[in-house]
Amino acid sequence: MSDSGDTESEMAALVRAGDIQNNGEIDNPVDFRRVTPKNKATVVLGAQWGDEGKGKVVDMLATHVDIVARCQGGNNAGHTVVVGDKMYDFHLFPSGIIHTACTSVIGNGVVVHLPGLFEEAKKNEALGLKPDWRKRLLISDRAHLVFDMHQAVDGLQELRRGIKSIGTTKKGIGPTYSSKAARSGIRVCDLLGDFQLFAEKFRNLVDSFRGMFPSLVVDVDAELARYAGFATEIRPMVGDTVLFMHNALADSAKNILVEGANALMLDIDFGTYPYVTSSSCGIGGACTGLGIPPRNVGDVYGVVKAYTTRVGDGPFPTEQENEVGGKLRDAGHEYGVTTGRPRRCGWLDIVLLRYTHMVNGYSAIALTKLDILDSFDEVKIGVGYRSGGETLPNFPADPAVLRAIEVEYITLPGWKSPIGALRKFEELPENAKTYVRTIEGLMRAPVKWVGVGQSRECMIQVY
Repeated sequence: MSDSGDTESEMAALVRAGDIQNNGEIDNPVDFRRVTPKNKATVVLGAQWGDEGKGKVVDMLATHVDIVARCQGGNNAGHTVVVGDKMYDFHLFPSGIIHTACTSVIGNGVVVHLPGLFEEAKKNEALGLKPDWRKRLLISDRAHLVFDMHQAVDGLQELRRGIKSIGTTKKGIGPTYSSKAARSGIRVCDLLGDFQLFAEKFRNLVDSFRGMFPSLVVDVDAELARYAGFATEIRPMVGDTVLFMHNALADSAKNILVEGANALMLDIDFGTYPYVTSSSCGIGGACTGLGIPPRNVGDVYGVVKAYTTRVGDGPFPTEQENEVGGKLRDAGHEYGVTTGRPRRCGWLDIVLLRYTHMVNGYSAIALTKLDILDSFDEVKIGVGYRSGGETLPNFPADPAVLRAIEVEYITLPGWKSPIGALRKFEELPENAKTYVRTIEGLMRAPVKWVGVGQSRECMIQVY
């Protein structure tokens, strides 16, 4: 997590250097060229199309950290955490929220649907989430708000696209990020400031959407009354998360974990555009979504499912629309946490993974759901793409090319043995270990953990 060293003394020197006397001179000047940041944040990112098991990995790591921070996305993301016989579903909450010694941060890059936040809290409190979560959650005053009208517009946009729909979750995420980019969005600080000004901005936003979608119905007065209540409720939880994160980074005793939502193949820049989400799901989003300087990023852990899935429309080269795909879906219970939609399933895709590794620079991999492959006689890995008779050097940008891709596979023997009760890598069947080592070699990244079940105890540490 954080490096050891003399960070505290350096930071103390910086503080002293900021004491300016009346004559403009600085007390205890320091040579800033010699000051280097020592504390770094660990980042957990999805390496495929999401649903890799990031929540479980974050939950496992959160037992040793002081802060877990979400950097982007909204309640279109779904992270499942299993503790004992309880299964928590988190959408806006960082997955570290169940750890009472941990502060959870919703960063400026996240878009927040307040009704969804409190609905999520109520559902998880019924499962055992401690009510003191309100004291342990910090929401950025710079985060943009998702309104119900954004969700309605999301659905109307999909209807307008017709057969060219992109399969959104209809949670309003795209329209909210669009409002943000168009500089007509409304932030948390607007809600907690002058309420008359907030009301004016809200009415203007409604008018702009009605101009595009005349059928949009919004009860403006009712919404404003509801948000006046939300303002009172969230005020104690809102703060300057940029300052909070920088103070934490200046404290060498603090261990910081950043939780990415979605995954790189859904990234607005690097994913299978336009079948993507509307935020930066890669390592860049960890910086822009929390205000963390790149030099304060430490280990980057990519979470990889032992096979590949995706929800919604879009190209999927290794998809198995056959008995294999159905078997993976049934064994892996592959249904969306947020939408309940059945996930499309296929073999592991190394071309895709090497591409996401190229962008994110993984320090190590957490390989999840290896146990789902227990019953297969053989397992395949996509290792190359061919198009027009030629091998492609990288994951292509054009979805039309992707749809016509010919995938080259290697085939490995299955292990035909249940591994869910095993807790040491050495105990795994030889063929299972070979599968893991093959992935390491092909990805050129070490596998640090192997998941063989749903709970945090089922994450085997390899090294």
